[in-house]
Amino acid sequence: MTDVTGQITWVYTEKLATAASFYRDVLRLPLVRDAGTALIFETAPGARLGLCEAFDGRVVEPKGSMITLLVADRAAVDDWYARVTAAGATVRGAPEVLERFGIYSFFCEDPNGYQIEVQCFLDEAPQ
Repeated sequence: MTDVTGQITWVYTEKLATAASFYRDVLRLPLVRDAGTALIFETAPGARLGLCEAFDGRVVEPKGSMITLLVADRAAVDDWYARVTAAGATVRGAPEVLERFGIYSFFCEDPNGYQIEVQCFLDEAPQ
């Protein structure tokens, strides 16, 4: 049994307002905490995405990172794709099946270059 009650993945930015607009207005994630220079958005019950102004050793470094948002099914992936592209976000292509992983997904980027994947599992619900 674990004592973990939630999870936050942090990404950093030099332009908080621009990045916050992406997570709030494009991805439509609800803001659950505003600490001024750090914002926390809910991605699912118990799961959060933190957005913080870069400081000290905390820097903008999207290389090699990816944030994956799980959705219910292919229709939901397609809906997210339509919404994100309509908002003018940078996308890497239309949704596609990735047989290797048994998923259907697409990728976009936040204003800092962090890679965001919206995906569903094809054979079962996420565990």
